[in-house]
Amino acid sequence: MPIDKKKHVVKVQQPAAQLTKLPVGYNELISQLKKQILTSRLRAAVSVNRELILLYWDLGAKIKVRQSEEGWGSKVIDRLSRDLSANFPDMRGFSVRNLKYMLAFVEAYPERSFVQQSAARIPWFHNCVILEKVKSFANRAFYIQKTLENGWSRDVLIHQIEMKLHNRAGKALTNFPQTLPAPQSDLAQQVIKDPYAFDFLGIREKISERELETFLLTHLKEFLLELGVGFSFVGSQYPIEVGGQDFRMDLLFYHLNLRCFIVIDLKISAFMSEYAGKMNFYLSAVDDLLRKEGDNPTIGIILCKSKNKVIVEYALRNTKRPMGVSTYKLQEALPKSLQGKLPSAYELSKELNNAEKES
Repeated sequence: MPIDKKKHVVKVQQPAAQLTKLPVGYNELISQLKKQILTSRLRAAVSVNRELILLYWDLGAKIKVRQSEEGWGSKVIDRLSRDLSANFPDMRGFSVRNLKYMLAFVEAYPERSFVQQSAARIPWFHNCVILEKVKSFANRAFYIQKTLENGWSRDVLIHQIEMKLHNRAGKALTNFPQTLPAPQSDLAQQVIKDPYAFDFLGIREKISERELETFLLTHLKEFLLELGVGFSFVGSQYPIEVGGQDFRMDLLFYHLNLRCFIVIDLKISAFMSEYAGKMNFYLSAVDDLLRKEGDNPTIGIILCKSKNKVIVEYALRNTKRPMGVSTYKLQEALPKSLQGKLPSAYELSKELNNAEKES
């Protein structure tokens, strides 16, 4: 029996994108929709976080009232944890420990308005870290604000607290109010710390400026973390040519938030007035040779072992280029009982280099 070929023709379904030509502007529309969806998802996540933390504050406030007015003890919190967990098995966060954090949260921030405007904008466990490791209200507010500004992870937040950032941020001596417009002058002031903590280098004894630079570059990740959010590394011993002569800057960065180059000059001695003149030269050169349209004026940081405040103020007083003077700290010295018995990272590095040469 002859086969009717017409009845056995299989039609292959073509993808929709191949069947019709995309209209003009379609790709632009899909790009806009993606951005809007991502933004909405982020806002929804932020909103959920805020509502959860406000719920925790309300629960803590109710427990506090019962404790103060009716004398509830800690065993009631144990029972409350079991009952809430049983009634809301799909929700986490009703452990005894977390309920105690809620109570501490209320005691630390008795005004719900502060929580709504500030603390509820960062994750709950960030709040728990701040409650546990920071004691004063002012310092807690500082770390909440810095977390909001910089998007710190919990580990970075812990690191910044342990390195006592609240005692160092914005403390450098600068001429920013006289050389930069507001609000950039305020932002730049907060970017620069004093002192910088270079304990991650594991160095205790004196070293040369070039050796210090080499160690910082070897530990670039830790160095950038210490500098803070926004610093993008451009180069070390960065060359510039002025008047037919070659000059090299110790470290050159670009700050993404300040939108400007930042020159760092490393010194292993106390600050000297002539350092400001050298930095002024570098800043003028970078502004003329590297600065692009839209960039703000280049900023200089002179990083010294120590400084005399009066000498720094005199050196910066009539300088027209924005610069600041900060100090740095290496690793704390060993107790006398251990001095001379344990090798430093610097000594180990030299030994390894010698071993490589001999091999």
